[in-house]
Amino acid sequence: MKNTYVAIMAGGIGSRFWPQSRVKNPKQFLDILGTGESLIKMTFDRFAKIIPKENIFVLTNEQYTDLCKEHLPEIPEENILAEPLRRNTAPCIAYMSYKLKTINPYASLIVAPSDHLITKTDAFLDVIKTGIEFVSGGNKLLTLGIRPTRPDTGYGYIQYLEENAEEGVYMVKTFTEKPDVELAKRFIDSGDFLWNSGIFLWNVQSITEAFQRYLPSVAELFDDENGNYNTENEKAFISKAFSQSPSVSIDYGVMEKANNVYVMPTSFGWSDLGTWTSLWDNSSKNDLGNAVVGDNTMTFDCKNVLVQSDSKKLVVVQGMEDCCIVDTDDALLICKLNQEKRIKEINSEIKTQTGEQFL
Repeated sequence: MKNTYVAIMAGGIGSRFWPQSRVKNPKQFLDILGTGESLIKMTFDRFAKIIPKENIFVLTNEQYTDLCKEHLPEIPEENILAEPLRRNTAPCIAYMSYKLKTINPYASLIVAPSDHLITKTDAFLDVIKTGIEFVSGGNKLLTLGIRPTRPDTGYGYIQYLEENAEEGVYMVKTFTEKPDVELAKRFIDSGDFLWNSGIFLWNVQSITEAFQRYLPSVAELFDDENGNYNTENEKAFISKAFSQSPSVSIDYGVMEKANNVYVMPTSFGWSDLGTWTSLWDNSSKNDLGNAVVGDNTMTFDCKNVLVQSDSKKLVVVQGMEDCCIVDTDDALLICKLNQEKRIKEINSEIKTQTGEQFL
C-alpha cells in the first residue's frame, strides 16, 4: 500500500453535538463514545493498520492544528494541512489532491471524515483494500455506500445501476440529499438505494481531471504551476487559493456531475454520529433503553434517554422519556431526541442572545 494515501477531513465544528462540541474543541477531538479515545484518534488508528503513517494526512482548520498534534502525536507535522478558511469539502479535497500529485503522481487516495463511527474495523479495511484495487489503475471515482437499515432522513442516498457490476461495485445512477421520510421509505423499499457515507476513493489523476472538468474555478486555484507545494511558499499560496475559492461540497461540485462515479454497497457498522440520536443508537443501553455516559449519573423511571455528563457533580434524572440530556460545566441541554435537529438553529439563537461564549 505504499502508493496509497489517506486524507482525514477534520475541520468541522460539529454544532449538532452542542454543548459538548464547541468551536474551540469540536466533536472530532472529543471522547464522545466514552471509550477513552477521541474520534479522530480512532479514525487514524483504523487506517494506520494498513496504511503507512507517513502516508496519512489530516486536513483541518488552522485553529485546530495544535489539537491535531496533541491527539495524533504519531503523524508527521508536515502531514497536518491547515485550511485558513472553511470552504466545504471540495476545496479541502482539491488542496490534498493537487499537493499529493506533486508528491506521488501514481498515488491512490482515500478521503474520509474524522468523526464517523465504524464498529467492524476488519470488514472496513477489507472494503478499503478492494476499493483501492478498483480505482488504482483506472479513471474511476468510488464512494462507499452503506446498506440502509431504516428510512433515515438525515443521510444522503445513492441509487445504483444493478447491471454491469464489477466485483461488487456498481455505477451510480443518482444522488439524493436528505429526503423526507416518505421518499426515504420508497428508497428503502426499492432495494437499489444506499446511504452516502462520505468516504471516497480514487487516484490523483482521476480526481484532478474531475476538478478540471466539473469545478474549473477550484482547479485553477489549487493546480500549482509554479512549484509552491512542499515549499515555504505553500502557506501563502493556499491562503490565497482558499480566499478566492467558492464554498462547495465534493458531492455537489463533482460526484453528482461526473459520469465515472461508482459505489460499493457495504456493511461495516457505520454511523456518521451526526446527532445525539445517532449516538444514542450506537451506545450501550440498559433494558429500558437508557444510555448513560458519566460516572456521577443516575436515572430513575426513565425510558429511552441519553444522558451524558462530564461534570463532577451528581446528575440525577427522573421520569424522563425519549430525551437527550447533556451536562457540561457551563451549559445544560435538555431536548426531545426527535427534536434535536433544532440544535443548529438553537445555536444561532444562543449566538444572538449571548454572543459566542457558550458556542
